[in-house]
Amino acid sequence: MTKILAFAGSTRRGSFNHAIVNVAAEGAREAGAEVTVIDLADYAMPIFNEDEEAEFGIPERALAFKALLMSHDGFLIASPEYNSSYPALLKNALDWASRMSEGEKPLQAYRGKVAGIMAASAGGLGGMRVLVVLRMLLENIGVIVNPNQKAIGKVDTLINDSGEVTDAKTIKQLKNLGKETVELTSKITQ
Repeated sequence: MTKILAFAGSTRRGSFNHAIVNVAAEGAREAGAEVTVIDLADYAMPIFNEDEEAEFGIPERALAFKALLMSHDGFLIASPEYNSSYPALLKNALDWASRMSEGEKPLQAYRGKVAGIMAASAGGLGGMRVLVVLRMLLENIGVIVNPNQKAIGKVDTLINDSGEVTDAKTIKQLKNLGKETVELTSKITQ
């Protein structure tokens, strides 16, 4: 069974990106994948610093996050757009998980894995600019990124007071992204 890890690059309560990655994860489940949805708030890590790594090693929560990446075949990642790029939280987590432990191959948590990427914002572009740099980052560390991606604009008008996406068209698009990511992952990892 294909295993997908889903997370958002945000720890904000009521995060739009948490809302959309949950819908994409539902689409992945409907496509037959085993999906694990996590919150990066549960994996708080210090800002990456090689000197600290040399002195103290890789932090426990970074190792736990990396273990999750390694135990899954693919990822669903939703990212806020901060000044046309991804937030430091997301980059820091990805950086820590790229560090090699003894007996591992370089970038073992990423190479040959598949990712479906998405973004959401209250603005009209929906975080479209972050998807360009997120795709570039992921591909540079060996992840195969689904050609389809979703930028959900004016997302604040598509979510109810409980923080759930309610717009049928948006739900269909996000579930399809989850499904496509599972299908691509299945083809590549077989």
